[in-house]
Amino acid sequence: MNTSLRGTKIFRRAGVTALAATLLAGVTMPTASAAGRDRPEVQQAIQEFVDAGFAGMQLRLRDERGEWTGAAGVRELGKTAKPQTDGHFRVGSTSKNFTTTLVLQLVAEGKVGLDSPVAGYLPRLGLDRRITTRMLLQHTSGLFNHTGQYNPDGTVTPGIPWAGQEWVDKRFHTYQPEELVRLSVSKPPVFEPGAGWSYSNTNTVVARLLIEGVTRHPIAEELEKRILRPLKMHDTLSPGAWAGMPKPYAHAYYHYENAGEWKTIDVTHQNPTWISSAGDMISTTKDLQTYFSALQSGKLLPASLMAEMRKTHPQSDSLYGRYGLGQFSQDLGPGCVGTVLNHNGNVNGYVALMYSTPDGGKTLTASITTGDSAAGPAQAFPAALNKLLKTVFCGKKASN
Repeated sequence: MNTSLRGTKIFRRAGVTALAATLLAGVTMPTASAAGRDRPEVQQAIQEFVDAGFAGMQLRLRDERGEWTGAAGVRELGKTAKPQTDGHFRVGSTSKNFTTTLVLQLVAEGKVGLDSPVAGYLPRLGLDRRITTRMLLQHTSGLFNHTGQYNPDGTVTPGIPWAGQEWVDKRFHTYQPEELVRLSVSKPPVFEPGAGWSYSNTNTVVARLLIEGVTRHPIAEELEKRILRPLKMHDTLSPGAWAGMPKPYAHAYYHYENAGEWKTIDVTHQNPTWISSAGDMISTTKDLQTYFSALQSGKLLPASLMAEMRKTHPQSDSLYGRYGLGQFSQDLGPGCVGTVLNHNGNVNGYVALMYSTPDGGKTLTASITTGDSAAGPAQAFPAALNKLLKTVFCGKKASN
């Protein structure tokens, strides 16, 4: 895969590409502010996403100045109300970070070996015995991506439908995780295990089956027990085949072409089993902030595994930095805070942002909903994101 295009592909391919104050000792956070009055530069950066053609955006920022929330655009097409800053949304590939954390917790407990063959835990799937747990979390397994594989020559080997009329027609269909993995295993590997890097949703689906096989519990139960309940994340869930969305929420739309005609449909409700644990979760900006701050500040994993998580692969350059185990590390350049950790995500209708400094003290979480724009958002996204990150993490306005 052309590394210069990886970030764009991850963004465009629905994830093929995208506790809080009380746990920060000695820090007291003011009440979140309204509509950009004290952070006009951040509010302007949010507005640029809407100006580029997205329907709406909500954002939460926490730093040494306290906690701030802002929104722009609309909650629903044809109406004027802004998205709620406590609204629920689909987080897409941000789910991969949660799944990775669950696996690493099992590694910390000695139940899973980071460099052990996954086939030893899941013999029924027909996996190459050279594929290790680390390779799944790092995207170095070589497994074919069940949502379709981008090839070095620019062609795509299709997988299950994730776009266009095919996906629209099947957006309430239920897939089983084993079904997705078996599709992947039936295809030739992208490379020999460990011999390259290729972002593949299937890696995280196998990681889900690993969690369920070792614990003998559904992933939703392990997520609740190990992360959501301890951190009091009441607005986050792994929905399984449930196509609904908890209130409040902003509507999300899918704009696509079929038979020469452009159509826009509301996709707030959709069955996310096609992406499974690689992108199915629902959350809020507050819960994502709580989670990512706790993770980066060492409250969920031991220091040795946090170090493993942050070791990046040299071939994984993308819009979001380089990939480690379940997250990206990005250097924003001179005048900024240094490295920021992130795992953004997107599924049809939604983009999620989740950023933190390595100590968990400064975070940015956001949801962006797509609308009925025929062109522009995907192309404008990298520049708008860069400006937002420079504004937040470099303490200054940034030009495009």
